[in-house]
Amino acid sequence: MEKKENNLLAREESIKNKERCHDLLLVSQKVRYVGMINNFGRTIAGQLRAGLVPLLNVEHAINEHFIEATRNQLRKAFDPVLGNTLYTLTVNQKVITLTIPIRLGGYYYVTLDNDIASQELIKLVDLLTEKINSYSN
Repeated sequence: MEKKENNLLAREESIKNKERCHDLLLVSQKVRYVGMINNFGRTIAGQLRAGLVPLLNVEHAINEHFIEATRNQLRKAFDPVLGNTLYTLTVNQKVITLTIPIRLGGYYYVTLDNDIASQELIKLVDLLTEKINSYSN
C-alpha cells in the first residue's frame, strides 16, 4: 500500500511541476522554454513554447542542463561571501538562458528570445523570479 501511495504522490508532484513550467511559459511571448532540473542537470519537467523548433537536440540539451547545474553548484561555495545566487543570466547570440535556484534544490532553466530589449529583460527576469519564489518548492 505504501508503494502505491508513493507512486500517487510522485505523480501529483510531476503534474504540479509540469503545470508550473506551463504557467511560467505563459508569462511572456519572449519565453521559449521553461524546465526544472535537479542538482545534476536531469530534467524533472519542461515545456517548450508551441510552434518552436528547439535549438538543441536531446543530447546537447542533456549536456547543457548538466553544465548549468554544475556551474550553479560550484557557485554555492561563494555563497557565504557573496550571498545566495538569485539567478544567473547567460546571453548568447541566439538565445538568453536564465537559471533560478529552487529553494529545495535544483533549478528552473528558462530560455528567452534574444531580441528582447534590456528594460523588458529586466522586468521579465524580475517577474519570473518573483513567481518562482512564490512557489512552495
